[in-house]
Amino acid sequence: MQCHWNNFSSPFFNVDIGIGQGSALSPILSAVYISPVFHILKKYLKHLKIPVSILSFINNGLFIVQSKSLTFLNSFLFHSYNVISFILDKFGLILEYGKMEVFHFSRLQGVFNSLSLDLSEIGSPVLKPKDT
Repeated sequence: MQCHWNNFSSPFFNVDIGIGQGSALSPILSAVYISPVFHILKKYLKHLKIPVSILSFINNGLFIVQSKSLTFLNSFLFHSYNVISFILDKFGLILEYGKMEVFHFSRLQGVFNSLSLDLSEIGSPVLKPKDT
């Protein structure tokens, strides 16, 4: 392991231990590592004028996007996903596509046909919305 801060680089340290997910330290260390990712993401999305709220529960992220148009909604989600993928890659983290879900909520009465989120353009799967 080596730490970088501005122009400072520490020497390399051998790290041969880890903190398991069941450990009391796991949520704390996850929050310390993930917080800068969300901070950078918030700045990117604000600059792109994408109205996304981000909530984080320990090491799980939740994106809330609101729009009166499903087309705009999916566009916002697509761009948000693209940005977070880029940032996480720079941090050396990998998204688990199998754990990602999309939920669309509507105030419409009756049948609601929500759109899938096609991420194949950026090398990810097509996310089918869950029934709500």
